[in-house]
Amino acid sequence: MPRFYIPPDRWNLDRLALDEDETHHATDVLRMKVGDCATVFNGEGGHAKVEFVSVGKRAIELKVLHASQSPPPACRITLGQAIPKGKNMDLIVQKATELGAAAVVPLTTERTVVQFDARDAEKKREKWQAVAIEACKQCGQDWLPAVLPAQTLAAFFQDQPAFDLLLIASLQPDALHPKKVLADYRREKGANPASVLVVIGPEGDFTPAEMALAKAHGCRPITLGPIVLRTETAALYCLSVLSYELMG
Repeated sequence: MPRFYIPPDRWNLDRLALDEDETHHATDVLRMKVGDCATVFNGEGGHAKVEFVSVGKRAIELKVLHASQSPPPACRITLGQAIPKGKNMDLIVQKATELGAAAVVPLTTERTVVQFDARDAEKKREKWQAVAIEACKQCGQDWLPAVLPAQTLAAFFQDQPAFDLLLIASLQPDALHPKKVLADYRREKGANPASVLVVIGPEGDFTPAEMALAKAHGCRPITLGPIVLRTETAALYCLSVLSYELMG
């Protein structure tokens, strides 16, 4: 059944409607019409089965047949991702959504090749947020990750929210396997962390100064094994491990 996104500020079960973009997709791409059914979601766990009752060029009015609320993830996982070249950030955001990430923070680092001004940065953020929405529609995810504005590692740590556990992928010899770090946390706290930050560097890794900054803010270095992974592979590896260990 087709899925459509309705933002939380327009989520009114007494009067749901698709916006112009979603209406275009439903009518011009999927050729849907009055009487057809679909699923809608608000990115905050709310979803509903609906019937099309009025189809216009700019909006579709919906009748709610059944509505429910998905529970929040057992752990809020935030991915701090150094921005890679090309379209790999699109892939990372897409897969992070599928793997249940709560937020994605694009990072500009000293070794980040891609650079852009504030205007381009906002356009990129909007594009990546749209990628996350499309991923939610495709995979059935009811919780939409927030894509934050691109920022430096220093700026992020200055304004970061509190996390129960902070991790950073590292090629250094002091890095521990993620399972050991999680086991140590469970032994110390008696429970799984409710919120985790995992930071992934660019090709060539973080500089020593950036790694020192991350450690100073509580990040624990983790190893991803003896093979040096590309940055997008490292992101998917970490999110897969954390999803398996903390949200299963």
